[in-house]
Amino acid sequence: MDFSHRAAGRGVQRRAVPFTGMQLRAADAGATLRFEGYASITESPYEMEDWAGQYTEIVRRGAFTKSLAEGADVPFKINHSGITLARTKSGTMRLAEDSTGLHVDADLDPRSPEVQTLQSAMERRDLDEMSFAFRVVRQTWNTDYTQRDIHEVNLNRGDVSIVNYGANPATSAHLRARDVATALRELRAGQTLTPDAVETLGQVLQLIAAADGAVDVAQPLLASVLDVPNPDADPDPGDGERADGMELFELRRRLLAL
Repeated sequence: MDFSHRAAGRGVQRRAVPFTGMQLRAADAGATLRFEGYASITESPYEMEDWAGQYTEIVRRGAFTKSLAEGADVPFKINHSGITLARTKSGTMRLAEDSTGLHVDADLDPRSPEVQTLQSAMERRDLDEMSFAFRVVRQTWNTDYTQRDIHEVNLNRGDVSIVNYGANPATSAHLRARDVATALRELRAGQTLTPDAVETLGQVLQLIAAADGAVDVAQPLLASVLDVPNPDADPDPGDGERADGMELFELRRRLLAL
């Protein structure tokens, strides 16, 4: 079975880990609250799942080095949304990669109602995971596509977040029909897409790629079992004809260009 379509993922991705090395303490005579912890642990395998089944994923040491060196603009948030509580661009958050993983050191304003809520939830242990949003730059797969090694990520305009429940690596992101419809309306109208719309359409693209991959696998198998010609084995159409699936190709092209 051909799992090579797994290598095509390009959208924003999220991974979560339980609190590791986490501290939230007063600093500067109570003027700020200082958060420290890890948003990602490197060299630590975890299980993922997609349309083709389960596979192992490992974020390799050094995956964050280039993005951090280039001054990635990364906000600190709660559940990947809402107001920014700290940010690398402003100097209120510092990210670094060490032998453990992606270390977060953020100065939080105790006057902020969101920070006060966060502090209370953490003290009660109602929140106990961190997550980060990123784009994959370099990756490798083993020969049977059962292990994915992430060698380089782009953190710019992603985020690091404290989350209620991290997006389970073994489940796919959920797309709400309303969000997809809104994003497609913006695309059809030629509007400047919002970041949320770009992310939603990126997830749609990944689902299209997954479905396309499933069809590529299923078609020859079904044709063989049913002893009928494989539709993909038909000769290319003439110059004056448009091949089936070209509309899908054009949608992919437009989404990848965003």
